[in-house]
Amino acid sequence: MVRPITIHHMKYPDEHHDTYSRTVFGFWLYLMTDCILFAVLFAVYAVLIHGTAGGPTARDIIHLPFVLAETLILLTSSFTIALGMLQVRYNDKKKLIAWFAATFLLGLAFIAMEWTEFSRLISEGNTGQKSAFLSAYITLLATHGIHILFGLLFMIVFIAQILRRGLTPVVLTRLTCLRLFWLFLDLVWIVMFTYVYLLGVQ
Repeated sequence: MVRPITIHHMKYPDEHHDTYSRTVFGFWLYLMTDCILFAVLFAVYAVLIHGTAGGPTARDIIHLPFVLAETLILLTSSFTIALGMLQVRYNDKKKLIAWFAATFLLGLAFIAMEWTEFSRLISEGNTGQKSAFLSAYITLLATHGIHILFGLLFMIVFIAQILRRGLTPVVLTRLTCLRLFWLFLDLVWIVMFTYVYLLGVQ
C-alpha cells in the first residue's frame, strides 16, 4: 500500500521547510497586491460602465452562453489542478503531470475563447478607443487573460522541472504557489462573471 505523504512530512532539512513557509507567505502577499490591482480595475469599470458615448452597451456585446462555457472550462481547471496536487500525497509523479496537463489544456481553451471574443469585438469596430466603457471592459478582460497566460507558462516550466528533478521540496513549493495563483484567477473570474456579465445583460 502506498503511504500518503505531504510536503510537511517529507524528509528534508529544516531550512527547506523555512524556505517553503517564507515563499508561500511571500506569494500570499503578492496575491494581495493582485487583489488591489483587480479591485481598482473593477472600480474603474463601475465608474465608466455608462460611458458608452453612443456606442454599444454591455448588453450589446455580451454573449452570455459563450461566457458561461468559458466559466465552466475555467472552473473545471480548478478541479483538475486540485486533483493534480492531491497526487503529491502519494508521490505519484505521472498522475500529477497528467492532471496538470489537463489543467493546461483547459486553460489554453479558455484563452482561445477569450481571443475569439476579442477578435469579434475588433471586427465589429468595438475597440477601447470607441468609448470609456469599452476601454475599461477590454482592460479588465485583458488583464485577467494575461494572468492566465503567465499561469500556463509557469505550468509548462514546472512540469518540465517535475520530469527532470522529481517531486523535490523546491518543486512542491512552486506547485503550491501555482495552485494558489490559479485558484485566485478563478475567483477573480467568478466576480467578473457575476458583476460584468450577469449584471451587464440585465
